[in-house]
Amino acid sequence: MREMLNLDASLEPIQGELASYLSRVADRFDAALESDILAVQRLTEHVERYRGKMLRPALVALAAGAASGDLTEVLQSPKGATVEVIGAVCEMVHMATLVHDDVLDEADTRRRGQTVNAMSGNETAVILGDYLIAGAYHLCSTLDEQATALRVARASMVVCSGELLQLDRRSDLSLDEATYFEIIDRKTAELIAASCELGAKAGGGSPEIVAALEAFGRQIGAAFQVRDDLLDLTGREEVVGKSVGRDARKGKLTLPVIHHLAECEPHERAQSLALAMRAAQEDENEAPAELRRRLDTTGSIDHAQLVSERIVRTARGQLDAVPDSPAKRMLVAMADAVVQRAF
Repeated sequence: MREMLNLDASLEPIQGELASYLSRVADRFDAALESDILAVQRLTEHVERYRGKMLRPALVALAAGAASGDLTEVLQSPKGATVEVIGAVCEMVHMATLVHDDVLDEADTRRRGQTVNAMSGNETAVILGDYLIAGAYHLCSTLDEQATALRVARASMVVCSGELLQLDRRSDLSLDEATYFEIIDRKTAELIAASCELGAKAGGGSPEIVAALEAFGRQIGAAFQVRDDLLDLTGREEVVGKSVGRDARKGKLTLPVIHHLAECEPHERAQSLALAMRAAQEDENEAPAELRRRLDTTGSIDHAQLVSERIVRTARGQLDAVPDSPAKRMLVAMADAVVQRAF
């Protein structure tokens, strides 16, 4: 995670503590998915490559540290094991959504490697996603209290409802910004919000601090998805590390396209609508690039970037209720990194 953040020298110690924690989370993740069936074990080892920056487990720990005021004390106390389990559970649910998303998007590349569906087919990928969800709930059930499992279950249902809403509105060229933000709040922001909320509770935060950190996570999740949608339009696969241009080809309207269609002149809108419909055809290769060029005429790429920056400012404002600490400062650095990410 070091490469995604511009860290003040005073945060170096907490960076080391966080790296050690994430290593333990990875170990718990791997152990929870171990199988005596070679084919299953091979697939779970492959999906371990999807982990990337481990944003959600990191947010669990940092929220715990921000709520308590001392990340090191939390992670080295008996609470540390709970924080590790929550981190692994949130990451496992996230991995399941990625595996299923790749099936829906017919994606070939993830983290610069083959997706499970490209490697082993859609049927295998769907069942592996189910296996990950089951593993998450099994691991969550090892915690003493039920509240965490209930929150993870609720978040998982909300994530699925967001995906179903997006599927229902796929190729709907009348999609508005309000519905777009409802979709991303459910399918992306919800799990990040839950990660921060559960971490803050594990760290012993007051109801006010827990609520502030949950709201921070929700805003960061929304900004992250807006930026991710931008990268799908403007990024290069070798840099982003996954298939790009998928949204246009699957008929998904994202913020830049929605803004463009609302802002352009009627005759230009008709042409852009035609391009959007052509882009959703599998045998059409030029339409997504032409649509991308049209977005510049209405400043729609810049608009989406400004929206993501505004959301991040709102997220940082949520942290005003949280006392200063290295963990809080790390959360601020992570928020700033969201709008700068090119990966």
